[in-house]
Amino acid sequence: MRKLANAELNRLTPEAYKQSPKNNFVLVLDNVRSLNNVGSAFRTGDAFLVEKIYLCGITGTPPHREIHKTALGATDSVEWEYVVKTIDLVHQLKSAGYCIVVLEQTADSVMLQHFAINPQQRYAFVFGNEIEGVSEEVVALADYTVEIPQFGTKHSINISVSIGIVVWDYFCKTLPPPAY
Repeated sequence: MRKLANAELNRLTPEAYKQSPKNNFVLVLDNVRSLNNVGSAFRTGDAFLVEKIYLCGITGTPPHREIHKTALGATDSVEWEYVVKTIDLVHQLKSAGYCIVVLEQTADSVMLQHFAINPQQRYAFVFGNEIEGVSEEVVALADYTVEIPQFGTKHSINISVSIGIVVWDYFCKTLPPPAY
């Protein structure tokens, strides 16, 4: 075995990325404090052709050195928008036909592995503040709350890891089955 050189990976240019068809989901970051987590969201979003990333409330925005450090240029390819109030954005996305999926531990949350994805539906996956989670007013508007199963002593998973898990799960559930 050998590692592939970057030239062998056949990656899109930022311009080609912008012209590519995107997956039917957006990421919403609700008051995320860590600029490294924001940069990581961009990088994951780029890897999986996210439609758009919304940065809300106190969430930092590009250009910023700390975001760039983890995004590695993904802020140039992924479409993004800053919105002051997450609640206003959620109302707007609901009106546009998005299914609002909040990643949060609630009395009614569905475990991620049991959450069914409709490939025709557009989704807004909402991720919250590293300490407080998603705001209560946004949780109240969710179509679904989804929880990533955990088995250790901690009550949460880092937001950048959570984004990766949820996006990969979406991608796996929407890929056509392999032809054997």
